[in-house]
Amino acid sequence: MTLNGKHVFLGVTGGIAAYKCVELLRLFKKAGADVVVAMTRAATRFVGPATFEVLSENPVLLDLWEGSGSGVAHIEVASKSDLAVIAPATANFIGKLAHGIADDALTTTMLAMTCPVLICPSMNTDMYQNIRVQKNLDLLEESGIHILDPDSGVLACKTAGAGRLPEPWFIFDRACALFYKKDLKGKTILVSAGPTVEAIDPVRFLSNHSSGKMGYAIAGAAEKRGARVILVSGPVSLDAPVGVERVSVESCDQMYDAMLGSLGQADIIIKVAAVGDFKPVSVQAHKIKKNGEQDQGHMTLELTQNKDILKAIGLKKRTNQYLVGFAAETRDLETYAKGKMEKKHLDMIAANIVGKSGSGFKADTNKVKLFTRDGLVTDLPLMSKEKVAHAILDAVVQAIS
Repeated sequence: MTLNGKHVFLGVTGGIAAYKCVELLRLFKKAGADVVVAMTRAATRFVGPATFEVLSENPVLLDLWEGSGSGVAHIEVASKSDLAVIAPATANFIGKLAHGIADDALTTTMLAMTCPVLICPSMNTDMYQNIRVQKNLDLLEESGIHILDPDSGVLACKTAGAGRLPEPWFIFDRACALFYKKDLKGKTILVSAGPTVEAIDPVRFLSNHSSGKMGYAIAGAAEKRGARVILVSGPVSLDAPVGVERVSVESCDQMYDAMLGSLGQADIIIKVAAVGDFKPVSVQAHKIKKNGEQDQGHMTLELTQNKDILKAIGLKKRTNQYLVGFAAETRDLETYAKGKMEKKHLDMIAANIVGKSGSGFKADTNKVKLFTRDGLVTDLPLMSKEKVAHAILDAVVQAIS
């Protein structure tokens, strides 16, 4: 995610996991955010303030009376912040914040915060499960603060259980999700992504160049906007977006069953997968061997047409379901896209020309044109697939509102 122009406040308290926040800071900076770090005195026993100061390119807030002649540096920092993340958050800090205690730079700044706040508890398992700590977390949650559950595993104190600080990339992802409006909350979105694979024999198959990046971008964007997302995915080398329910399939028949099986739960269906149009009539039980020179290097492979998943969904969908399809074309984009939208009973189609630089299969960017059943045409510029995903979701939200 791009965080250019965003101001992030990172609070670090005195837990052994404080070292992980160096990488968390780097992720925020890499995304373009301006980051101010505040540390408790205990936190400095684990990581030196100079590390955060160099990487953030800002002074570290340690004392209420340092760095500002007016003595209100904490107010200035709080008023400028777009997001506050506390990682790790100790039991001591959680208790203070829950009860409005402001006795150092970090807690005082936090009481002045009006932006979204993400608290990441990290401590010994017994401490975390203590009823007082849990009640304090409940108080914070009731006040609108977001709590990120700790991971489970072997802790620094050699005990095992809940209490580990999640990995920096996961905290970063959950923090970034707070920047998005939750205009899809309460909706279930069914997304398909990637290629399908049709076996020829035990070692060969028919497939295509789809990387799944566009479908995964849509699934991740929808989850960040509050939707429950079911992602039916062909074979790809991508991790499922955080919070998304992935159903892994290979063939068109498997994807058909998974998509139609989940159709009843969905409010919005976005079919991005590049499903193979054909499959072998029969799959050989053993690897096909060359027959010497008599075949002159030729082999005939008999194919049959696959099920049309998008058309099947278009025929079965309810009137209160919204269906979006994709069209990857090499020419006559508008003609083919509008024809596909009509034949397959779509509400919207996102069409693009494959083979152009920066657009289509495997690329991290895409150039898409949106067509809706009511005649609206939106020509999106070349942009990242994440931005394309949000543009498509914007159009869907506008259409169903």
